[in-house]
Amino acid sequence: MDIEFSTPSEIKAYQEGLLKEALSYLAQNSRYYQRLFSVYNIDTDQIRTIEDLQKIPFTEKRDLQLYNDDFLCCPKEKIVDYVTTSGTLGDPVTFGCTEKDLQRLAYNEKKSFMCAGVGPGNIVQLMTTIDKRFMAGLAYFLGIRELGASIIRVGNGIPELQWDTINRLKPDTIMCVPSFILRLIQYAEEHNIDYRNSSIKRIIGIGEGLREQDFSLNLLGRRIKEKWDVELFATYSSTEMGATFSECPYGCGGHVHPELIIVEIIGDDNLPVPDGEVGEIVVTTLGVEGMPLLRFRTGDMAAKIVAPCKCGRNSYRLTPLVGRKNNMIKLKGTTLYPPAINDVLDNTDYVENYVVVVQESDAGTDEVVVKIGLKHQPDFEVIKDLKDRFRSRIRVAPEIMVLPVAEVAAINHPAKSRKPVKFIDNRKHNYVR
Repeated sequence: MDIEFSTPSEIKAYQEGLLKEALSYLAQNSRYYQRLFSVYNIDTDQIRTIEDLQKIPFTEKRDLQLYNDDFLCCPKEKIVDYVTTSGTLGDPVTFGCTEKDLQRLAYNEKKSFMCAGVGPGNIVQLMTTIDKRFMAGLAYFLGIRELGASIIRVGNGIPELQWDTINRLKPDTIMCVPSFILRLIQYAEEHNIDYRNSSIKRIIGIGEGLREQDFSLNLLGRRIKEKWDVELFATYSSTEMGATFSECPYGCGGHVHPELIIVEIIGDDNLPVPDGEVGEIVVTTLGVEGMPLLRFRTGDMAAKIVAPCKCGRNSYRLTPLVGRKNNMIKLKGTTLYPPAINDVLDNTDYVENYVVVVQESDAGTDEVVVKIGLKHQPDFEVIKDLKDRFRSRIRVAPEIMVLPVAEVAAINHPAKSRKPVKFIDNRKHNYVR
């Protein structure tokens, strides 16, 4: 029986058994964690419950950057595939995956796709890269193959090629960054493609949210749904945790796979928050052979939902991400995260591209400047209209700069970046997302 359908107490006991194995493995094989256990006088035999994890210090992104090789728990000759993080918070981190790790990734994605209703006989068009040391694209391919469904590896971008593939091979599922769907729709409308009656029945989104905290569709999700009445599924994953939280058809949060990961949600005091309260996601990986992690702070903010889902799964779920903890902005007394700003811009039809820049004022407060490129010049005052949109959505308005589309595009797509840069933080901690 799938552990996700067991009772919450059975799931917890099962995870604690796997945690004991993970701690023993780290104590025997990880130079980094051997050092940590020694410095803090931690006896891993005394860590018996998930609550006991609080006795262990967090692992942070900077630890991975400073001591990358010390996290490797196996001889390098066992590494089958090398991947790197996208460098969201600074220098990228390298992860080595063994054959067992790749099988674990395949299993993870198989379960995630099953959660979203994909099975044997379905055809998935993958609109993400599978190269450039990117874990996710490879994981999707392995998972779909393991599931027994079919996959079309088209890669990202190029709407013309995407539509040619859809028309030729008739996939029923698309997997891509949700905002790219709007480009596909725009291309279809400009070229008289009857996209509403195409073979596509399901879209699985990655990297961008589709829902609000109450699980209703956000502006981006509604805009897609209004144009194209297909099933929408959101996912959350990261290279570090090697696991995916995928929505089921009820769309009430991303389901955890208990056999792959333990999740804690912590507050500003670094202690667990009550279930249902937003905090930082902290993960402990289970069953990873190459580079397992213990209490890794993701920097992502969400809440844990423990009530059983209508789909029958009793494993806890995560709400849509609120944002990244270090990306929090305090603008004119209002606390917000970049996704709220993106939501307004992604749903303004005359905005072609944009970048959000946060910097410190002379007084030490946050200033936000939004640089936009226009699809066309509207017959009204763009800056006033945008500020009105921001105020109606997030109560405050950033500064607006209108620039040539090519200039904004150059900022969005710097050399060597796998992901478009839509957020630049020029405050003291100085990183780019």
